[in-house]
Amino acid sequence: MKRTAFSLSLLACLAAMAASATAQEKTATTEPAKESAAAPAEPVKPLRIIAFGAHPDDPEFQIGGCAIKWTKLGHKVKLVACTNGDIGHWGMSGGELAQRRTAEVQEAAKRMGTEVEVLDIHDGELLPTLENRKTIVKLIREWDADLVFSHRPYDYHPDHRNVGLLVQDAAFMVMVPYFCPDVPSMKKNPAFFFFPDGFTKPYPFTPTLAVSIDDVLDEKVLALDALESQVYEGGALGDATTRGKRFGDDPVRRLKFLATSWSNRHSNIANKHRETLLEWYGPEAGATVKHAEAFELCEYGSKPSKEQLRILFPFFK
Repeated sequence: MKRTAFSLSLLACLAAMAASATAQEKTATTEPAKESAAAPAEPVKPLRIIAFGAHPDDPEFQIGGCAIKWTKLGHKVKLVACTNGDIGHWGMSGGELAQRRTAEVQEAAKRMGTEVEVLDIHDGELLPTLENRKTIVKLIREWDADLVFSHRPYDYHPDHRNVGLLVQDAAFMVMVPYFCPDVPSMKKNPAFFFFPDGFTKPYPFTPTLAVSIDDVLDEKVLALDALESQVYEGGALGDATTRGKRFGDDPVRRLKFLATSWSNRHSNIANKHRETLLEWYGPEAGATVKHAEAFELCEYGSKPSKEQLRILFPFFK
């Protein structure tokens, strides 16, 4: 995290000596202070955020609201799917599905104002190998990230768990110059965060902060609308009836269905982590938040103070 220090220098007061004709006493007098013009402030560097999910939909699901909020403020967000999602559908698979899901997240990125990358690794086959660790390290370095997000390494899906392991394993290595020396090492460690989940062993998700997405929920829903194979066709666990049940061919009714579904999901997050919302927004504003995204600071990486977190998450008034 880089900060710009602003300084203002004052000109010294000019002292004039007046001589008294009769007493020959010298009295020091000081003119009013003259303030110099402040030097032009250097432009504040936009934050750079990168979020790793297991599949082409996970980052959009987990951090899409905050991604939109950051981009609206001029910050840069990149979402990375660590597999190509090529088995994530009940009725199709392979290269055809991988291409379809890549196109879906590319469209979602256009709607959110983010960047996106899909790694060419088979869905269900992501492993915490040295090769994959190097890939994650390079992506974090190349993006010059201030914040990095991922799943926790405690999750029902092996790809989710292994994304968490890979990103944790990268948290120190991004700083080591001779690990992947073809990409310059970072001079300051990013802050690493976990997405929420409902699992309790070995320990439950414990939010460091929660962010209201009431102001961008409709925009998030519109972005997720692009992920048709998942949100309307049910992904790997759907069937031939799912698209019809979710009004996938009716552009108005399907958005209404999706808005209700995601309103419920983010309402649950807000209510579950209400105390965290009260901590960050204050008792009055925190009590009125209806929809939220929440994140837990990883013990690896940098450890920003609460004041620094307010800079990294510039959403709290």
